[in-house]
Amino acid sequence: MPDFLDIADLDTASLKAILADADTMKGDARPHDQVLAGKTVAMIFEKPSTRTRVSFEVGITQLGAAPLILQAGEMQLGRGETVADTARVLSGYVDAIMIRTSRHETLIELADYATIPVINGLTDRSHPCQVMADVMTLAEQKAPDHDFSALKVAWLGDGNNVANSWIEAASRFGFSLDLAVPPALNPDPSVVRRAMDEGAQIRITDRPEDAARDADVVVTDTWSSMGMPGGYSNSGDRQALLRPFQVDARMMKLAKPDAIFMHCLPVYRGQEATADVVDGPQSVIWQEAENRLHVQKAILTYCFGAGFSS
Repeated sequence: MPDFLDIADLDTASLKAILADADTMKGDARPHDQVLAGKTVAMIFEKPSTRTRVSFEVGITQLGAAPLILQAGEMQLGRGETVADTARVLSGYVDAIMIRTSRHETLIELADYATIPVINGLTDRSHPCQVMADVMTLAEQKAPDHDFSALKVAWLGDGNNVANSWIEAASRFGFSLDLAVPPALNPDPSVVRRAMDEGAQIRITDRPEDAARDADVVVTDTWSSMGMPGGYSNSGDRQALLRPFQVDARMMKLAKPDAIFMHCLPVYRGQEATADVVDGPQSVIWQEAENRLHVQKAILTYCFGAGFSS
């Protein structure tokens, strides 16, 4: 059974099948509690979480499986047991693992030694479940036929783990992506290089106006990302670097008149975006948050080979 570690690991057809399944389950009032009936999914958290924990726990339950919450600090993993040994042990108890961790290498090692599917709930390098929910929202708003080829997405701010997953999504779904990022906070060059080698339409600039101009989507993220080195620091220096990349009414006016504003939450009004944008009519942030539930259910069905569209 496959893992779901990064968007770039899957081909476009598989990713679009996941989106189709998410659409089906979101629009279908019938219960889906037999899809994973009798399964158990362990969720390991090294980092705090609101949306990831609640959306996965509710989604696992709605699919008929049992969620098992594991805080890394309360496990032997937190006392020095190797990741490989933890993977081997959990593979004998549960049917899949979702992990939210700092080091991407921990995710990869867990997947290497587990004999059950492993899902990336966030690492410092990437956040694929979030960006799949974002792409689902983008489809609902701009591409109901899942043809994204005419769309321009503008990312403004930190070149963090969410930006890395947007870059991988641009490669697989075919929209163009302009990232306006302070040079000191550029996204992972290996992620950019791979996407561009695969033909992705990606441009990186330090001029937010250029990125926002004529965009269909303007997206940003918190300036104190969980994916930033050193944790959650949001120093004055960092704020000064990112201040010119704030999404405000002027930036939204540079985008197309029907452009939407996206943010993966939590949002800090007055920092990465102004309150009138966050709470304004172009904002679709609550739709993005809800779609975490639907797309993660579809990712789980993909990992268990129980998808409707694949």
